[in-house]
Amino acid sequence: MRTACKFVSPENRLSEATLPGYLVGLGLASPGEAIEVELAGDGNINWVRRARAPESGRSWVVKQAGPTLERFPEYEAPTERAAIEARYFETVANLDFDSLCPHLIHFDTTRSVLVMEDLGDAERLDDALERGADTRPALHKLAAFLGRVHTHTQSHTESLGPSFSNDAMRDLHGDHIFRLPFEPNDFPLSPRVRARALEIQGDKLLLARIQQAHRRYRGTSDIPEVHCLLHGDVQPGNLLLSPEGPKLLDAEIAHFGIPSFEMGVLLAHLWLPASVTGDVGPSRQHVETVWSAYVAEAGAEVCNFTDAAQFAGIEILRRCLGAARVASVSSDEAALTAVDLARALVIAPPSAPNDLP
Repeated sequence: MRTACKFVSPENRLSEATLPGYLVGLGLASPGEAIEVELAGDGNINWVRRARAPESGRSWVVKQAGPTLERFPEYEAPTERAAIEARYFETVANLDFDSLCPHLIHFDTTRSVLVMEDLGDAERLDDALERGADTRPALHKLAAFLGRVHTHTQSHTESLGPSFSNDAMRDLHGDHIFRLPFEPNDFPLSPRVRARALEIQGDKLLLARIQQAHRRYRGTSDIPEVHCLLHGDVQPGNLLLSPEGPKLLDAEIAHFGIPSFEMGVLLAHLWLPASVTGDVGPSRQHVETVWSAYVAEAGAEVCNFTDAAQFAGIEILRRCLGAARVASVSSDEAALTAVDLARALVIAPPSAPNDLP
């Protein structure tokens, strides 16, 4: 089991200038070998760079967890998140039949660094969904994987749970989903969307449902529920469609929690295109694919579709009104349409994949 990370002191922080030497020190690159360094991914949470050795054709993705979020330095975050991510990939390896998890080449506890395989210019799932691609094969593998992980870890809360007591990251993530978008804030919203956000903040019935869902997410609800190992952030930006198959990234928010939250986040991003275009056909097909593959592995008793749909509605709301808005709702019309769908999902969630409100 991966050990905890130490605090990353300033002298241990990597930079584009020091990364080549770091790779040489690990024995991954050769002394004197030319190394090109570039940004990799969005870099919202961690410092992430791609390092290429043009002569040998080798390349790596290097991720370092600092004491604050990379894009939002006003938020402190434990460097332990690097160990959590390594631990997640290690724990689920025997359930990863389709090699969804990237290969971890090296884990540095002193510097909170992960060196991973480079997946190149693989397309993100959200980009594929936006252009209308048929992503059902990839989604089937992802949902089956999640189903296996959920069902095989639900009886290991006592043995595995302490290794994933990732409360700081879970709570930081949860605040951005369940709390901050529904309180007075200064998120950059257009006047029309801001006006709708203020209406949502005054919707007592909706807020009561969201607060109850937040308690369930945090494990403080009175409702008896199944808890299992969650990736914690199964959104399409974290799934790459590589030539070798789909790859699930960024498990730094992994924790033991309720599977309906995990599945709800995924379903939200499958429903979003329909809320914007009005064409429910592709979204319905994607949702049906995900749910059938998940239930085939986990069984219907592990995760209730109605609960997942309600969490999906909350995820859509925060993607329209919160800090992490998605490109598909950049126009007022798209955002307002998506908010209406999301509210319906929270207030009266459907009981089956083909029963959109």
